[in-house]
Amino acid sequence: MTPDSDVFARLTSPYRPELLAYCYRMLGSVHDAEDLVQETYLRAWRSYEAFQGRASLRTWLYRIATNVCLTALEHRKRRPLPSGLGGPADDPEGPLAPPPEVNWLQPFPDRLVRPGSEDPATIVAARAGLRLALIAALQYLPPRQRAVLILRDVLALRAAEVAELLGISVPAVKSILQRARAQLGQVTPSEDDTAEASGAHERELLDRYVAAFENADVTALMGLLTEDAVLEMPPTPSWFAGRESVGRFFGSRVLTVPGAVRMVATSANGQPAVGMYQCGADDVHHAHAVMVLSASDAGITHIVAFRDPDLFELFGLPQSLGPAPAGESPNALDNGSPIRP
Repeated sequence: MTPDSDVFARLTSPYRPELLAYCYRMLGSVHDAEDLVQETYLRAWRSYEAFQGRASLRTWLYRIATNVCLTALEHRKRRPLPSGLGGPADDPEGPLAPPPEVNWLQPFPDRLVRPGSEDPATIVAARAGLRLALIAALQYLPPRQRAVLILRDVLALRAAEVAELLGISVPAVKSILQRARAQLGQVTPSEDDTAEASGAHERELLDRYVAAFENADVTALMGLLTEDAVLEMPPTPSWFAGRESVGRFFGSRVLTVPGAVRMVATSANGQPAVGMYQCGADDVHHAHAVMVLSASDAGITHIVAFRDPDLFELFGLPQSLGPAPAGESPNALDNGSPIRP
């Protein structure tokens, strides 16, 4: 007998956003996460009659999703950011290294996941669990360690729940979690180094960042960056560390003509972000990169510019902005692009 599709959808659909976020934490890819959530629901549908409420529906779905993710990770390498492959480049004005054959970490649009609670503390915790630095660090963990750490430290499941979910003992869960925390501590910055800006200050920094780019104001941008600011631009493996290097890169290649770049604010991984558009020879601004920012009270500490126009659809952003108003975006570009290789 086939389960009633309407009943199945009504009972399981509320868990889809958090399952998507969970699979993203495991895989580091929104596209892969969407595929695995589809597989999770297909398996759940096929075995729903045998479920019989012997565990909570949420735990049962997480068990299926975890097994799907662990299977998928058997033959996949970790998804890095450029800083995970080597040291920073020395010359911001020199040629960029060619893109390697690497599956890069992807950003996660905040619009794809809804917090399951209106409690401010719960919402803050959910955002912290998706921070780009954490997702990048999780990729260093073996898949089972990754699952246990996410289930315990991010989703706050009890050790007994995780043990039942994975089919192992509670002491095994505690041992795996201890090893995962130790390894994660080796690749993540200390808490003192990651103090975030307040919401109001974060928004102010984002507004000033957008204005600096649209006005090609290098001085204004430099004033926003911390001394140890970092810039990464996957799929380009070259990355830059330090305010001077980051400023020289943008000043020589991007912030050359006022109006050549336009921005649309968005959010990713619980962080401020923008869709960056470049003006082409047709006077139309075309999708170029999704830039995810990390900010502290001291300023912008990290910029990851994901140079993949295909991401714009995930963020609900258009592929182009159309001709800018007269006088706002002069067409004085090199070969139709304000960023020179």
